[in-house]
Amino acid sequence: MIRAQELIEKITSAATCDECIVVVKDKTQANLRWAGSTLTTNGVIQERNVTVIAFVATAGGMASGGVTRTDVTLADVATLLAEAIAAAKAAGKAEDFAPLATNLSIGDWAAPHVPTGPEVFSSFAPALGDMFSRSVADSIELFGYAEHTHETTWIGSKGGLRLRKDSPVGRVEMTGKSHDRTRSTWNGVETRDFKDVSVASIDAQIRQRLTWQGRKVDLPAGRYDTLLPSGSVADIFTYMMWVSAARDAHEGQSVFSKKGGGTRIGEKLSNVGFQFFSDPDYKGLPAANFVATAVSSPFSSVFDNGQPIKRVDWFKDGVLQSLIQTRATAELTKLAFTPIGENAIISVDGGTGGLEDLVKKVENGLLLTTFWYIRMVDPNSLLLTGLTRDGVYHVKGGEVVGATNNFRWNDSPVSALNRIVHAGATEWTQPREWAGDIANMSTPPLVIKDFNMSTVSPGS
Repeated sequence: MIRAQELIEKITSAATCDECIVVVKDKTQANLRWAGSTLTTNGVIQERNVTVIAFVATAGGMASGGVTRTDVTLADVATLLAEAIAAAKAAGKAEDFAPLATNLSIGDWAAPHVPTGPEVFSSFAPALGDMFSRSVADSIELFGYAEHTHETTWIGSKGGLRLRKDSPVGRVEMTGKSHDRTRSTWNGVETRDFKDVSVASIDAQIRQRLTWQGRKVDLPAGRYDTLLPSGSVADIFTYMMWVSAARDAHEGQSVFSKKGGGTRIGEKLSNVGFQFFSDPDYKGLPAANFVATAVSSPFSSVFDNGQPIKRVDWFKDGVLQSLIQTRATAELTKLAFTPIGENAIISVDGGTGGLEDLVKKVENGLLLTTFWYIRMVDPNSLLLTGLTRDGVYHVKGGEVVGATNNFRWNDSPVSALNRIVHAGATEWTQPREWAGDIANMSTPPLVIKDFNMSTVSPGS
């Protein structure tokens, strides 16, 4: 297969349009899958994705059009360019037009993609096998998978962009079932290289939660002080970020729209010192320090490729500070250019300890395992709905006293910002609903006052 860098050079040198950007992503992935405490499959996947974006000057601006293909060869170059140029001419002047970056180099352009492989599981796999043996002996069934992905992205242009970023990440998702599958719980872990994954910790948590389910406490629907693990916090606040486009807010189409016009930037929306930011230099969650995108959307623009990404405070001390901007929407809203970053970090002033420490602070409430099937009900308030899954526990007097039924819930993460009772320490976490989509997020576990469990759900 032709090297990504060579392919980019061939395409950009052959381009007859005013400007051309080529994005090549090489990805390798190693995975393990298991069911019933038995390894079922394993393998390595390799794929390449190539996007050619043509830019054609128009009156007062520029048009853009892109074509994406896999398994591109040199024989495909002329066709790809022709299709991209035709798409640009058909699109007309781009609303997100902004001057393109030129003559910019970031990253080790010449280095090859370093593929991942089964060796990444060299210490994890034996420990997993031991966990399987113990689970079989104790009539516990384990289901799940582990995967490690390394994606290298190159972005090159006629104008001299030579950008490169590498994104290695891995994850484990494990479901444990016992007592003829009448009990079920889940655990998820994010990692860079599996060297820091503690199979013993995963095993201990699964066993503890299955034991908690030995006592059943039926509870009605209602509002409860609810302890959300960091993964559940990530799930609902990821959704909040997905509706944080500045243009939508400016045009009155989101929860961050101000009555009478404009945005809610500057409003205090949390009752605590709530911090929410993106930072390419954040320790433990490395991220690209430049915009890299193959398509334009409310959150990004192909015209912004190569623009610098710096720390952005979305919330500071509970006050909404920024919304997601391209340079074009920044011009429209007259606010700062704040591109979305590749990581997201939440912290609460004074938050310490882990989930177990927060349990001790709950007098009467619920401890969740995960959310599932999250959907939007009302964009104006960002009211979401979803289900609880794989274990809801009743907490009384600072102790888990048993498992209760699942619920359908209806609540808003924006409203929840103003009902934070307790917070733990910020930790790198894995959301359940958006696992695979969101890998670079650190949040604390939170206790939310009066979280709305709207109906009892019969699901498990």
